[in-house]
Amino acid sequence: MKRKNIAIFCGLGLLTGFLAGFFGIGGGGVIVPVLVAFGFSQRSAAATSLLAILPTAVAGVVTYIVGGEIDYAVAVVLACGVVIGAQIGTKLLSILPERWLRWSFAVFILVLSAAQFLLVSSRGTDIALNVFTVMALVALGVVTGTLSGLLGVGGGFLMVTGLTFILGGSDVAARGISLFTMIPGTISGTVRNLKNELVNIKVGLVIGACSCITPPLGKLALEHLTPKAASVSVGIYLVALFIRSIYVAARSA
Repeated sequence: MKRKNIAIFCGLGLLTGFLAGFFGIGGGGVIVPVLVAFGFSQRSAAATSLLAILPTAVAGVVTYIVGGEIDYAVAVVLACGVVIGAQIGTKLLSILPERWLRWSFAVFILVLSAAQFLLVSSRGTDIALNVFTVMALVALGVVTGTLSGLLGVGGGFLMVTGLTFILGGSDVAARGISLFTMIPGTISGTVRNLKNELVNIKVGLVIGACSCITPPLGKLALEHLTPKAASVSVGIYLVALFIRSIYVAARSA
């Protein structure tokens, strides 16, 4: 935790907060590669990222609550699956090979980036709860929670993609729901990672604290874009992450 590194981690936190407000994500897709570049193992970077995502998600949720854009019933159902999945993911994180984790992260980013370019979300549609949607939300939550615990990402991109493109929900509401459900998931996963001694607590808290400042700016930027423009911007962001992830995975092979 040198002074120079603290400044970089603070800047990373500010960027992460903006991305939380704009994309409805925890920012793990940015945090993990940066920590790996600083010499963290993929396993430690993922665990530390998950801790940093917690305050990021809380700050982002407050921003969306103020705007009245969270469907709490949908969020609670989704959160139940996320908590279960987070335990599965963090268990896998402690036993899977480092190389496998790096390539899994890259593939995850590639799939989500393709979805942003190929599909167009809606704005202003509510998700009606019935047997099908409840089962779909729980399944989405389990998958998201597993990837969150395994790869150190909040799972926001996957949740937003599922809520908008599969269940037909509003893209703005989906971002608020995504951040809301990250809170129990990241708590669940971080508790297990702490027991496994995988978390750099100081770095995680520095990034997380700074990320609480900028979510309102991200949400303000989102509101000035059409759903298609927002999806394309997500896709471009993910492509950049994918290229970086491939580079890191190939270099460590």
